[in-house]
Amino acid sequence: MSSSNPRESDANSPGLSTTTVINASSPTWASGAQITNAQDGDSSEDPFLWLEELDSQRAMDWVVGQNNRTEAELFDNDFEATRAGILEVLDATDRIPMVTKRGEHYYNFWRDSQHPKGLWRRTSWESYLENDPVWEILLDIDALAAAENIEWVFSGAQMLRPAANQPYERALIKLSPDGGDQVRVREFDLPTLSFVPGGFDLPVAKTKVSWADSDTLLVATDVGEGSLTLSSYARTVRRLSRGQDLAQSPEIFAIDPSHVLAFVSHDSTPGFERDVAHDVIDFYNSKTFLRRHDVWLPIEVPTDVGVSLHRDWVLFSPQTQWTHEGTTHVPGTLLLADLEEFMAGTATLREIFVPSESTSLQSIDFTANYILLNVLQDVASHIYICDPANDFALRPLDIGSPLHSFSASAVDDEAATGGDDFWLTLTGFLTPTSLARGKVSDNDDAPRVIKSAPSRFDAADFEVSQHFAVSDDGTRVPYFQISPQDLPLDGKNPVLMNGYGGFQTSLTPGYLGALGPGWLVRRTETGRRGTYVVANIRGGGEYGPRWHRAALRENRHRAYEDFAAIARDLISRGVTRREHLAATGRSNGGLLMGNMITGYPELFGAVSCGVPLLDMRRYTRLAAGHSWIAEYGDPEVPEDWEFVKTFSPYHRLDDALPEGVDYPASLIWSATSDDRVGPVQARKMAAKMMSQGVRDVRYHESLDGGHAGASDNKASATMLATSYEFLWRHISS
Repeated sequence: MSSSNPRESDANSPGLSTTTVINASSPTWASGAQITNAQDGDSSEDPFLWLEELDSQRAMDWVVGQNNRTEAELFDNDFEATRAGILEVLDATDRIPMVTKRGEHYYNFWRDSQHPKGLWRRTSWESYLENDPVWEILLDIDALAAAENIEWVFSGAQMLRPAANQPYERALIKLSPDGGDQVRVREFDLPTLSFVPGGFDLPVAKTKVSWADSDTLLVATDVGEGSLTLSSYARTVRRLSRGQDLAQSPEIFAIDPSHVLAFVSHDSTPGFERDVAHDVIDFYNSKTFLRRHDVWLPIEVPTDVGVSLHRDWVLFSPQTQWTHEGTTHVPGTLLLADLEEFMAGTATLREIFVPSESTSLQSIDFTANYILLNVLQDVASHIYICDPANDFALRPLDIGSPLHSFSASAVDDEAATGGDDFWLTLTGFLTPTSLARGKVSDNDDAPRVIKSAPSRFDAADFEVSQHFAVSDDGTRVPYFQISPQDLPLDGKNPVLMNGYGGFQTSLTPGYLGALGPGWLVRRTETGRRGTYVVANIRGGGEYGPRWHRAALRENRHRAYEDFAAIARDLISRGVTRREHLAATGRSNGGLLMGNMITGYPELFGAVSCGVPLLDMRRYTRLAAGHSWIAEYGDPEVPEDWEFVKTFSPYHRLDDALPEGVDYPASLIWSATSDDRVGPVQARKMAAKMMSQGVRDVRYHESLDGGHAGASDNKASATMLATSYEFLWRHISS
């Protein structure tokens, strides 16, 4: 459904990618800017501003000292056993190698103990069906890193669509030097398995690129002064011809520097070739343009209506109520029209999906003749097939797996045969992932299971249940509980809560392969096993745009009230109590954790706060922070700061705690190379808490790995084990 080239997403990660519902923008590409150093004369107000010096000697001395302290306390035999168990899961050679079909081949990116940086590879369908497929290695990232003496991290490949009936021969390989969001883009030749001598080679930056043709790229990147927005994304887009210097290439599109991002993509679908430009104003507002006769023509809809193109259709998804030609469409509706008719002002919009109070559209994809809709109903997955030839009628695909996640996506909608084939993935908290392949038809025969991952821990005595807590304003908030079947309701069970609550991101069931050995099957001295809770709080996308917008800006507190309400519900139900309740969250979830530490310390015994936003006074000046103003508000605007400061954990530390209440034990962690949120807010929060004499505060910072916190499986296992071990020790006794 994307207006970009659908042949440009072969190997971004070892998974199947379903087209995302058409929001104005998506946090998945929200890479950030370089970390801003301490400035602006704020040192008199903030004694820890020097920790914003990303890699200064004094800042790194502090980081190394904190790392040594944390590792000396945590990295013992129990930690090593936990890390080894998690690494065994991550490196397992019998996990499913998820693939993307391009032409006659099935592409995959793979990491294991022998290839920690990974292999980009491909195979045939016949071989993929075997238990042990024969893979053609296209690019060995470990060998490349060794040869070039750069710790490359694979960030994806974009394939050039070949001429009809010809094989794929060229790709743009994206490589990060440290696991961050900045990448180098290099042209790769598939027949020779080598980088093209003198080929396209874009320097390390936060780049978005699209093939225009075999000798031309559309490039949004940093090309010097005036080329970036205030969010430090590309403000301009250039058309780069083979052999041309990037700085000399002509500018074809530009946006206001106060907006977030500009990019142009070329749709190379046969018969529908076109250039599409995007002016991303903020996270939820954008403008889309079609290039006609060297003129950019806008697709005229409100900026908070998501726009996407597929062949001769234009699709819309409003974030707020939208009235068009006398008809009102509720937020989260999916609408469709003929593109040329819409551009001419003669189109009639057709509603394909209309959400209810309990449903939301998560994503869609297209086979040759059908539309696949992935829907949540009370955070449970459902799949619907839309049949354009039958007046766009919807029918459900019968899966029958409550409290599981499953998604459908096209295998290859342009294949000469099998154009209506689809992948079906199914997973659950206690159910290992399986991959099936089906075909949309009049009968919708049951998909055939192709691959199944084995269990990674003994889940026979565990169960999954869904519950609803009542938040402060009376809203019912769902959460999942994964616990032993014989769980005694006496308040003594070690419980780990996880939450996010932002950017319309939904937390859905997924196999707990690493958390199983890291948390669930561990036992306290009295024999209690771990319980895990996933909180579906407002700010997320579990119930569509309305659920998300309910916790935006001045209403941010609702997300925190929801999380606290679930914690209270667990306590009131006898599942746990404060001294046995831990919580964890990353990124925006790290901001959530910061507000649990400072706003609800009476509820939690321990908190793990990862790659977090915490200083909401300065977040717009750090890394990619300016691009998130639509989510949180602008602290530079006095009226906004009045509400932003109420959920700025770094400033909430200045408020006196209620008498007799202690802060929870707190592990705050980040990564030096994180160029999306950056490590400096985490550093400052930990330093401030320590300076105030708060007990049991620890800090840990990975030196690479970017916003993910880890660049390979070993680093991921270390990161997870550090968090689990810290939390377990503080709440399991």
